[in-house]
Amino acid sequence: MDRNDRMKGNLFAAAGAAGWGISGVCSQYLFSEYQVESGWLTAVRMLLSGVILLGIVLPREKQMVFGIINNKKDLLWLLAFAILGLLYCQYSFLAAIAHSNSGTATILQSLNVVMMAAVMAVWNRSGIGRRQGAAVFLAVLGTYLVATHGNPSEMQLSSAGLAWGLSAAAGVVLYTLLSRPIVRRWGNLTVTGWGMLIGGIVLGAAVKVWRIPGNLDLFAVLIIAVIVLIGTAAGFSLFLQGIRYIGPEKATLIGCLEPASATFLSAVFLGTQFGPVEIMGFAAILGTVFLSMNGPKRQEL
Repeated sequence: MDRNDRMKGNLFAAAGAAGWGISGVCSQYLFSEYQVESGWLTAVRMLLSGVILLGIVLPREKQMVFGIINNKKDLLWLLAFAILGLLYCQYSFLAAIAHSNSGTATILQSLNVVMMAAVMAVWNRSGIGRRQGAAVFLAVLGTYLVATHGNPSEMQLSSAGLAWGLSAAAGVVLYTLLSRPIVRRWGNLTVTGWGMLIGGIVLGAAVKVWRIPGNLDLFAVLIIAVIVLIGTAAGFSLFLQGIRYIGPEKATLIGCLEPASATFLSAVFLGTQFGPVEIMGFAAILGTVFLSMNGPKRQEL
């Protein structure tokens, strides 16, 4: 892999994480101002993102779009990616929030970098190097500082919250790894589009997505559009494209930009204030990104 490909992968993964941060801020606004149900919003954004992505790729790559669902082996991979990856991760994260709080859930989900490092170490039959270990430590530390403001008392951790939070972290690892074989063959937009659509149909049926909240106005619809276009369709597509270039290990570390970008955007647009502890968290996460971008390339799944 040449330097340009690595740079593309780094930028794609970082842009995807930033998109998730934007989605988080917009979702927070909808939850607080319009009392939108998180399950309904997740189903809507997955369904619409899937339709949009497939609509983009269909006119120019019709054979690719329908080829993957006609290939039995790759269809199984796609279903696993959609259900065990995308849907499982998002549902687990929402359940973790319901049984704890958003800060605690974010911390637990960030443990995906530790899980991914362990998976890759076993796959590569090697230990975790110093540089990689430092990146993992900074990722977890930075997420903890940003999510809890350095105050452990803000963590609310029940057994259910712990279980769902760890499930969310495992979900990140699963959709990251499950996407790789089929993205190589069928393209990023096709795989992400079908994954979103399938996951959205399954969740939508469970939460009765057709029951649209009656209090939504034009501004709420615009916010949902931002969540769908930037936070979901673009966010996941860019991140998975980053995985294609730099592999799952580095991409998940760079993905820790999500809580930092969400906190920054909350301060800018929602008036949320942050102090020295959050700034230390930002610095730790940026250190993670620096180590990930400049680390030596290793054999990957």
